Amino acid sequence: MRLSTNLTGAVLFLAALATPVAAEPLSAQEAQIVESVKASLEEQIAFLGQAVDINSGTMNADGVRAVGDLFAGAFDGLGFETEWETLPAELNRAGHFHAKREGERGNRVLLIGHIDTVFDGASEGTKFRRDGDKGWGPGTADMKGGDVVVLYALKALKEAGALDGAKIEVLFTGDEEAPGQPVSISRKSLIEAAGRTDVALNFEGGEEGAVVTSRRGSSGWTLTTTGLRRHSSGIFSKEVGAGAVFEASRILNAFYDKLHKEKYLTFNPGVIVGGTDVTYDEERTAGEAFGKTNVVAQKVVVDGGLRFISEEQKESARERMRKIVAQHLPHTNASIEFTDSYPAMAPTEGNKALLAVFSGVSEDLGYGAVTGNDPAQRGAADISFVAPLVPASMDGLGVRGEGAHTLEESVDLATLEEVTARAAILIYRLTREDAQKF
Repeated sequence: MRLSTNLTGAVLFLAALATPVAAEPLSAQEAQIVESVKASLEEQIAFLGQAVDINSGTMNADGVRAVGDLFAGAFDGLGFETEWETLPAELNRAGHFHAKREGERGNRVLLIGHIDTVFDGASEGTKFRRDGDKGWGPGTADMKGGDVVVLYALKALKEAGALDGAKIEVLFTGDEEAPGQPVSISRKSLIEAAGRTDVALNFEGGEEGAVVTSRRGSSGWTLTTTGLRRHSSGIFSKEVGAGAVFEASRILNAFYDKLHKEKYLTFNPGVIVGGTDVTYDEERTAGEAFGKTNVVAQKVVVDGGLRFISEEQKESARERMRKIVAQHLPHTNASIEFTDSYPAMAPTEGNKALLAVFSGVSEDLGYGAVTGNDPAQRGAADISFVAPLVPASMDGLGVRGEGAHTLEESVDLATLEEVTARAAILIYRLTREDAQKF
């Protein structure tokens, strides 16, 4: 029987997938970079311990700045220009750490991290602890560990004479865990850096065999419904209507019914407060309500979040939500307000091409191929502000660990050499004269 052309092509394609791709040998300079990473491993772990020992909860401005100073000294030693960006006082945030080297060779690369952690100065267990190949402490994985990967990857490049001529910018934010508002100000320098960038790499925690090539964006919404405050015996009558609680219920049910099956779109009503008298503090996401079972509820406030894979999906969802809100039950009213937070890091051809380069690096180092991620499994991050503005971006290049945002946060130190070597060789190949463009 003669195979069709399409079927023959499919068979050949599957055969190609089953055939291992031989790794390319490292160049002499790349081999030197890898050796530098290995030689600095214990020094790298000690530096991580120093960074973790400085408590830098987002609201601990002195601690965040102290971590920035620690990194400034190290980057100065690599020949980077460093500076501390102070944010306006009304944002109540410490600021951001910047480092850069000017050059014209290859791609312009932006390396992103953050130096704040979830816990503040009152938390216990803030010191670095080590037992063999495991280390504990706030920020070990999220993400002082990733910051240290950036530093020691660049140190290895410096020692191999591979930094001169490369344009590399480093930006470690000081408020990633609780960004200063509005983000148009607290992320202004990050967005501006995107205009000077061809490839952006973020060093949030990674996982074995995979990196982040897309993330969903996040935004907020607040729904307010009102009704007539009347004796409950009159509810549903022509004079009284349905009340604020039924109006809120109608809207939330319609949101679920009309939107919940759309891929990558989620919307969560996280807080709801309703009754006769209602107060709600958006900053604290907390409120109080008073009501009686024999009085029709006069007001409901619902505070929620929206996750999306693209700006188009976000705007489409918002428009459908507005239309649902506008269809009122008798004698009720409703309004919805939306607030922007993190844009989406949409999957792009540039990100796909960058993944191929990184996977090749990983294979050449003997660590195997690397795949992209399911965006539904990742939340927003600082890379999201840059990704829509640059040709190619990637995240999840940091250390592997467990228990992020808890007092039992830990890092797998046995993987530190791997992730640092892969980062160093990736940056090296991106900044060569013959580097692939995106």
